[in-house]
Amino acid sequence: MLFDPRPKTRREDLFGRDKELDLLHNNVDSPIIVVTGIRRIGKTSVLNVFLNEVSIPSVVLDLRELKTNFGFRDLYNVIAKGFSSRLDKFIDLLKSISAVKIVGAEVEFRWRGRNAINLSTLFDYMNRRRIIIAFDEAQRLRGPRSQEILNAIAHAYDYDKNITFIFTGSEAGLLYSFLGLENPQSPLYGRYMYMLTLERFPRDLSIEFLKKGFREAGVNISIDVVESAVDAFDGIPGWLTFFGNEYVRGLRDLDKTKRMAIEVALEELRNIARERGKRYALALKGMAEGADSWGKLKRYIEEKEGGVVSTSILYNIVKNLEDLSIIKDYRFLDPVYREAAKMLA
Repeated sequence: MLFDPRPKTRREDLFGRDKELDLLHNNVDSPIIVVTGIRRIGKTSVLNVFLNEVSIPSVVLDLRELKTNFGFRDLYNVIAKGFSSRLDKFIDLLKSISAVKIVGAEVEFRWRGRNAINLSTLFDYMNRRRIIIAFDEAQRLRGPRSQEILNAIAHAYDYDKNITFIFTGSEAGLLYSFLGLENPQSPLYGRYMYMLTLERFPRDLSIEFLKKGFREAGVNISIDVVESAVDAFDGIPGWLTFFGNEYVRGLRDLDKTKRMAIEVALEELRNIARERGKRYALALKGMAEGADSWGKLKRYIEEKEGGVVSTSILYNIVKNLEDLSIIKDYRFLDPVYREAAKMLA
């Protein structure tokens, strides 16, 4: 079902991404594939469908659980959970590793002490067969352990030819920073990676998506409402699906659906402000209200605070918001987040 809010797993349920799926199939033998796109653009769905279609065994590591200053215990718990979910595909391989314990349907890694395993060695074991290892929301790997992770991936790049790594991320700048694409000191600097960016749907495809979804659900809807929803959600599949699902369930008030979406985005922006400081909220609010240049934003913040904002501080705020894929060139990448930012205190 097109309006199912859960990530898709079959091509027939994934609208408008045939080209992207075909590109992934064509590049499946690349050592590293990087898939980026703004929030709710459909990265996880594209990844799931691709992995279900390809004949190569795969494991997906969901990194959203990792805290900012994660340790190896946290990392290996995520890896163990990923392999536990695919135990039927890898049980023989995992049983051959002395540092792996299988209890029922759960995998455990001995990551410290005698006979512990490190990432490079784990990848060497995985290299005994063709495998895809996918890191979903891979920017979460940034942190105190990132160097060891990058070294292990670089080792596998050079020596483990049966492994393809896929990195997905909704915060493209942070993901690129983790991979060290522009950092000569990074172990992965200068190495070939296939890059795929998922774009929003153009207007005509957004309209067709909604029309097809409503036909599938057996719900009649006027073209005026469809076009208004497309105007509100700007071709972002996750928001279009949110609207379609709510409408099919009986919520026929587009304004109320928009308010619900804005509340979701607002909570995410509040979390950013809580983690990074009140000036982030002020900068977001300023850009949402039209401060669309360096000078305008600097004046906006200084007028609100009644003081001077240093160039370096403002530069870091803007750069970090761009790295988070919230803004680009002082403009919001998602209109829902722009409206949410206006509500920041």
